[in-house]
Amino acid sequence: MLTALAVLGGFGLDLLLADPAWMPHPVVGMGRAIAALEKRLRRLFPATPAGERAAGRVLAAALPLGTFALAAGALALAYRLHPAAGFALETLWCWQALALRGLADESGKVYAQLAKGDLPAARRAVSRIVGRDTGSLTAAGVTKAAVETVAENFSDGVAAPLFYLLLGGAPLGLAYKAVNTMDSMVGYKNKTYLHFGRAAARLDDAANFLPSRLAALLWIGAAGLAGFDGRGAWRIWRRDRLRHASPNSAQTESACAGALGVQLAGPAWYFGEYYDKPTIGDDTRPVEPADILRADRMLYLAGFLALGLGLGLRFGLAALLRWL
Repeated sequence: MLTALAVLGGFGLDLLLADPAWMPHPVVGMGRAIAALEKRLRRLFPATPAGERAAGRVLAAALPLGTFALAAGALALAYRLHPAAGFALETLWCWQALALRGLADESGKVYAQLAKGDLPAARRAVSRIVGRDTGSLTAAGVTKAAVETVAENFSDGVAAPLFYLLLGGAPLGLAYKAVNTMDSMVGYKNKTYLHFGRAAARLDDAANFLPSRLAALLWIGAAGLAGFDGRGAWRIWRRDRLRHASPNSAQTESACAGALGVQLAGPAWYFGEYYDKPTIGDDTRPVEPADILRADRMLYLAGFLALGLGLGLRFGLAALLRWL
């Protein structure tokens, strides 16, 4: 019961306060740990493909397991000191595991610059939330990048953390964040990380496999509730959900493209390299800055659906177990 209430409290704090810059965040610590472990592991293992893969497997195991153990130990100690202390700590970590308000705020900044016609500022704003090169993006390219990020990050920034928080409390939710952070830092198919980051990328794919598909279904439901094309979201999701190198990334992107009736994804530049990615959705109309606000509207609705469904299932299961 306390864990479910902590998740609810964390969700509410995320909606109210987003991610204050002054507050220490566990993801920052995870990033520092990844960088330190990478440096040490590269010295310990030979600089061969096999050696790099072995080092990467050690990182992929050590970081999430260590995160889970530290969080579980700290939480157990806090609850032992006083139930209120344990509840407060778990609520804090549930809050920090979620990124709904922050995602909406950052994409809203992109929209604001596009609405003013300041393309250079819009490029700078979108560079904060995407991994691709943004220096030469057109206004349509900036818009597409923002919409795609809102849709994709609903899965790994809202739906998946909620899934793991409700399943195993703050320790499992933070372990998931460790996996996701690790993939964002080393899970690239470039010269540096092709072998070293392979285990991290595959672990992230596995961790997001079910949540990403649940997230897509929630997005489709949100599209209908928000007055967008729910049937189109379902159709394009069914058709284009696997049109990505990752088995998970196109799940919510395809649902969003179908709901808006636009075409997303396609070729892009990352770290100076050109990637000929397939498109997602039908090019029935050009994307426009207002599509960012439409995506944000679906983001919020899908987030509330995810929370309501998750809490309902958790409370329902608890009631069933008590009855049995």
